[in-house]
Amino acid sequence: MSRFPVLAPLTFGVCLALSPLTQAQDDVKLGFIVKKPEQAWFINEQDAATRLGEEKGFEVVRLAGEDGQEVLSAIDNLNSQGAQGFVICPPDVRLGPTIMRRAEQYGMKVVTVDDRFVNAEGEPMESVPHLGMSGYKIGEQVGNAIADEMEARGWDPEEVAALRITNYELPTAKKRTDGATEALLERGFQEDNILDAPQQNTDTSSAFSAASPVFSKNGDYEHWVIYALNEESVLGGVRASEQYGLTADDVIGVGINGSGAAFAEFSREKPTGFHGTVAVSSTMHGRETAENLYTWVTEGEKPKANTETTGTLMTRDNWEAVRDELGL
Repeated sequence: MSRFPVLAPLTFGVCLALSPLTQAQDDVKLGFIVKKPEQAWFINEQDAATRLGEEKGFEVVRLAGEDGQEVLSAIDNLNSQGAQGFVICPPDVRLGPTIMRRAEQYGMKVVTVDDRFVNAEGEPMESVPHLGMSGYKIGEQVGNAIADEMEARGWDPEEVAALRITNYELPTAKKRTDGATEALLERGFQEDNILDAPQQNTDTSSAFSAASPVFSKNGDYEHWVIYALNEESVLGGVRASEQYGLTADDVIGVGINGSGAAFAEFSREKPTGFHGTVAVSSTMHGRETAENLYTWVTEGEKPKANTETTGTLMTRDNWEAVRDELGL
């Protein structure tokens, strides 16, 4: 009699006995979904997660999720590939409950990065592990960096305008600009001199469109400072200031992230109004979230509910050293 009919059920029994936590490493597949896959920050995050997967023997599927429907399609895609979970920077934090329903339908574990899910009441979804920046503290770093440079240039705060490029639909963005505003006010900046430029998106072109009319309507100011939720938006404001005729001596722009956009600006032969950026390691964010999710899938150890990072001021004078230090 053939031995194969006996072996088959034995093998099946062994498979049933295996816990998901003892899954072979090469069976692990994780998604990494970002809202702006073309931005350097998110490229760095996905690259770092991919490299970690290569080191540890699991696969990372890189996907875009620029709106709610694209995110849900990405989750369906991951399920069809047998993924056990995903890291996500959502296009809208209010999508959290919808995203989690789809993930739970497929039995997937989820970790958020950069932007944290909120529930129907607008409160953080504590059940979903998160790693991101301390938005308010990083904003304070931006405000203080601007105030320090104003003092170094001998500018009178009463004669300086602030271009605050805002996106209040995104809680992370509001925390950052609120932190910068409070730091500036504490350093003697005039609240009436803060001028808002609401942007529809979080990229350079959207910020440029938002900033241009603010400059044209406020020609009485010779000196300007610019801040926003990220360096791409600050660069949009700087480009708008240049079109208006302001020079690097007239403008102090400070962003947040520390990515290729900032490196390119610092590498220009002549300085621009982009004074600096508070650099946070996107590489670290990508690697740590992927590692946290991998450990959760393979060992059952759920990550902390919320981990927050701060940043380091990067300027034209120190950007290469900071880049190397943070592994950007």
